Amino acid sequence: MPSVKARRQYSSPLRQKQATETRLRILDAAQKLFGDHGYAATTVDAIAGAAGVATDTVYATFANKAGVLHALLDVRVGGDDLPVALLDRPGPQAVRAEPTQRRQLAGFAADVAAILERARPVDDIMRGAAAADPEIAALRAKMQRVRFENMRKLAGWLAEKGGFRGGIDSEVAAGIIWTVASPEVHGLLRRERGWSHERYVDWLADTLIRTLIG
Repeated sequence: MPSVKARRQYSSPLRQKQATETRLRILDAAQKLFGDHGYAATTVDAIAGAAGVATDTVYATFANKAGVLHALLDVRVGGDDLPVALLDRPGPQAVRAEPTQRRQLAGFAADVAAILERARPVDDIMRGAAAADPEIAALRAKMQRVRFENMRKLAGWLAEKGGFRGGIDSEVAAGIIWTVASPEVHGLLRRERGWSHERYVDWLADTLIRTLIG
């Protein structure tokens, strides 16, 4: 009995590790195919083939193609496959702990820019797919609402350290942050204008500081 128990304790973490590796391999393959061929033209069979797994494995892991895209965005936003809410992660919590609004906004700019570097290409895929797929359109609308709620919480953290420029309230501040730090603006400056990551971070921090606290 002890030897059987030992094998079970050993194999369970190994199976979990293999399952995680398979999940991430499927997501990496899906992102490349979505980027190269478009969401609509990419099939689950193609994703499975590119990832080197059975088609049934993709369905068992993500339910359908929309589930693949949703999971892909979640992993790129978080930076890993761990079930930890974005605002509970070290980056946002460090922003919350900063002693001044200026340092909070500078920290936020650096953190959200790193997130956008990973996630904005996936949001581009989702935005394109949403134009023709109602399910993806509803998913992206939900993600936008979640992003605004996160910005609302950030505005609350800022308000704990002082007021906003011109007497604007936290709701307006959240809308400003939600807009200026959006994937769309990031794409315009990083992709279309060719800005470096560092230039974007500096611009975002400076813009938010000047707009919200003067």
